[in-house]
Amino acid sequence: MSNADEIRWQQRFINFEKAMAKLEAACAVDEYSDLERAGLVKTFEFSFELAWKTLKDLLFYEGYEEKTPREVLRRAFEAGYLDDAATETVLDALDKRNLLSHTYDEDAAAEAVGLIKNRFAPVLRAILTRLKEKRAST
Repeated sequence: MSNADEIRWQQRFINFEKAMAKLEAACAVDEYSDLERAGLVKTFEFSFELAWKTLKDLLFYEGYEEKTPREVLRRAFEAGYLDDAATETVLDALDKRNLLSHTYDEDAAAEAVGLIKNRFAPVLRAILTRLKEKRAST
């Protein structure tokens, strides 16, 4: 692939890294107001989007042309960027987007916070770490 394709995934990676710093700061809070909880969910949403799109750009650079998040995540598993557990977790996050966006329901909001803090943010951190290793080796 071209130098522009390599630059694209690395630029996306930088944005993903910045988003993860914001997500981790948001996850460090113990209790949330309604507005803060909505901010946590939104921060997770754009961090998740950047995670799969960074993987998509990297895979494109490597010669794959996956289009949908599900295709990208499965190909990332096949390429060794995700392990079994991470793949299952990010596919679950993809499926639960609807729940996560409905934080106006108190029970759904509490569940969303728990999922983000305990399951989804840690796997996004693992993806970031793996991509950081890849970036350092190129």
